[in-house]
Amino acid sequence: MTAKILIVDDEPDIVDLLAYNLGNEGYSTLKAYDGETALQTARSELPSLIILDLMLPGIQGMDVCRQLRNNEATRDIPIIMLTAKGDEVDKILGLEMGADDYVTKPFSVRELLARVRSVLRRSTPREETSDEKAFSFWGLTIDYRRHSVTVDEKPIELSPMEFRLLQFLAQHPGRVYTRDQLLDHVWGDDAFVEPRTVDVHIRRLRARIEKDAARPRYIFTVRGFGYKFADIS
Repeated sequence: MTAKILIVDDEPDIVDLLAYNLGNEGYSTLKAYDGETALQTARSELPSLIILDLMLPGIQGMDVCRQLRNNEATRDIPIIMLTAKGDEVDKILGLEMGADDYVTKPFSVRELLARVRSVLRRSTPREETSDEKAFSFWGLTIDYRRHSVTVDEKPIELSPMEFRLLQFLAQHPGRVYTRDQLLDHVWGDDAFVEPRTVDVHIRRLRARIEKDAARPRYIFTVRGFGYKFADIS
């Protein structure tokens, strides 16, 4: 099935450039030039991925991202933020809002296409080879086959990457992993993902599954080393 990509930017030349190159890669494309149109198109078309400019007329890119993540129909659509801002704070804020990747202008079309392929690959649930079907610990239940999570019997909505990260940590309880090790095991062979991305996903994951993210029961920070799931022995 051909992936459908929504391109959102207020510069028509950039939209046309991306549409042309994505089309050459076999993707179908949708176009939007402002935040309101982007939201309407995303909700009606449910694209496979959104390339979203941060600076837009009307509704800003950050707000578009936030609204997409708060809507059940669009919350899992991968988002690559495209912006002229290169400030680290903007980058982390974009990831905190739910973006899956971040590209600054001016950009290399080849690099952006590689990131598109990478994000689409990461957002596709993997077939599990383990015979283990489920995991339960202190009210947390992970159904590996159905890709579902509950905490105290309450369903928890996770993105594919958040689920993959939780699954990996839960399958290795008590073992500490560095950011680089988590990137290798969970994100795979992706040269574009930065170690700080792990921190952002851990925070988002804790916000969803922990009753008190400051006093976690499941995912712990080991200062100076990395992260681990609770020791269940």
